Amino acid sequence: MRPRKTGKPRITEHDYVAQEFSLPARRSLVYLNLIMAVLVNLMPFDKVILVLRPDFVALTLLYWNIHQPQQAGMGIAFLCGLVMDVVDTSIMGQHAIAYCLMTFFALILHRRLRLFSAFRQIPAVLWILLLGQAMIFLTGILAGTYIPEWYFFLGSVTGALCWPLFVFLLGSFRKQRIEPDEI
Repeated sequence: MRPRKTGKPRITEHDYVAQEFSLPARRSLVYLNLIMAVLVNLMPFDKVILVLRPDFVALTLLYWNIHQPQQAGMGIAFLCGLVMDVVDTSIMGQHAIAYCLMTFFALILHRRLRLFSAFRQIPAVLWILLLGQAMIFLTGILAGTYIPEWYFFLGSVTGALCWPLFVFLLGSFRKQRIEPDEI
């Protein structure tokens, strides 16, 4: 077999100049993002928006456990879950169990999910968010505190649809542009 000749070199200088590299995140950035997510979850919304609002703490935990698993983990997920339980006045440990379960699956799948674009990650993120919502649903029913309505799982769907925007926003904190002089 003869090698194929192409008129253009495979890698050009322009490719290096236009490329961005992700920097490792500091723990302080992860904590700051989680505090901001808790504050966004606390914002008062109208009833329709409240039904469609995604769980921003869960999305933030998923992002950091997929893209920087060494900076986040089960301990942070459990603590965030306890904070959300206190803030949301729900059963103690309800969000903590759900966030730990979502973190577990995000840590298992993080190497595979990083290979895909944010749009192709949407189905996996949807299933992980639905699993967390199902855990909250089951603990609420088993404790007998409430029986959720049919629209309980809509927050997971809107969270999965917001995932590409969320990846873009949180990923912009970690981008470093290559200078042409450094090549």
